[in-house]
Amino acid sequence: MSGALPLVLIAALRMLSSWPLRLLHAVGGPLGWLVYLASPTYRRRFRANAAQAGVPWPKAREAIGAAGRMLTELPTLWLRPVQAPLPVAVGWEGGELIEQAQAAGRGLVMLTPHLGCFEAIGQSYAQRYGAGRGAMTVLYRPARKPWLRPLVEQARRRPGLDAAPATLAGVRQMLRALKRGEVVGLLPDQVPPEGLGVWAPFFGKPAYTMTLAARLVQQSGAALLVVWGERLPRGAGYLVRVSDPGALPADPVEAASAINRAMERLILQCPEQYLWGYHRYKQPRRDGPGAAPGEGA
Repeated sequence: MSGALPLVLIAALRMLSSWPLRLLHAVGGPLGWLVYLASPTYRRRFRANAAQAGVPWPKAREAIGAAGRMLTELPTLWLRPVQAPLPVAVGWEGGELIEQAQAAGRGLVMLTPHLGCFEAIGQSYAQRYGAGRGAMTVLYRPARKPWLRPLVEQARRRPGLDAAPATLAGVRQMLRALKRGEVVGLLPDQVPPEGLGVWAPFFGKPAYTMTLAARLVQQSGAALLVVWGERLPRGAGYLVRVSDPGALPADPVEAASAINRAMERLILQCPEQYLWGYHRYKQPRRDGPGAAPGEGA
C-alpha cells in the first residue's frame, strides 16, 4: 500500500467519527450487503454457520446489514478524543451482577461473543464502573496493517480501559489485574492458535475453543459473567446485557463446552446481530515456538 493511501483512509475515518450514529448505521447496512454479495466464500460461510445454529434465514439475513453497521460505527468508538465520553446512550441490564462481584472483592472475567457492538462494552464499562474500581483489561491482537495499529491502540487504551497483548506477558498482565480485583474482557468465540485450545461443540459442531478464559477464572478465583451489547435501532445507542453463566467445570474440555453453550444462548437471543460470516470452525493457526499465552502463567 502506497504511503499516501493510509493517510487518505485515516482522514476518511476521522471524518466519519464526527457523523451521528444513525447516519453511520444507515451507510453500514448497504455496505454489509455489498460485502456479502461480492464474496462467494463469505456468503457460503455465512449461510452455513447460520444453518448449523438452526437460525431461520429471515432472521439470519438481517445480520448481513448488521455486519456493515458494526464496521461503520467503529470510527465513532475508536477515534473520538481520548478523554471524550461515548457520544451515544448506553444502557445496562444486569449491572448489579458486576457490582456484586466487585463488592465481594473478587476479580471479574467478562465474556462476550462476536455479537452486537462488543467494541462499546469496554468503553461503556470504563465510564460507568471504572472510577475507583480499576481499569478493564481487554485481550487484543495488534492490527495486521501497520497504519491501522495506532488507531486500534487509541481505542483500546483510554481512561479506565487497558489492553493486554495475546502473549504470555499479556496473560500475566490479565492475571495481575484479576488479583487486584479488576475486570478482564475476552471474546471466547475467537479461534486461538494451535495448542491454546480444545475441540468443543459449538452449535453441535466441533470448534477449536480457547482454554484461556477458564484458566483465568481458575487461577485467580475471579467471578465469571457473560455480556453482549445490543445495537438499538435507528442509531439510538446500545443496551449492554449481563448474565451469570454458572460455575465452570474443572476439566478443560467440559469448561470450554460450558462456555460455548453460554455463548450460544447469548447469540440466540439476537441472531440478527451475530457475525455469522466469522470463520468459527477453521483449523487453528500455528504461531510457532514461544507463542503460547497462558501456558505456565
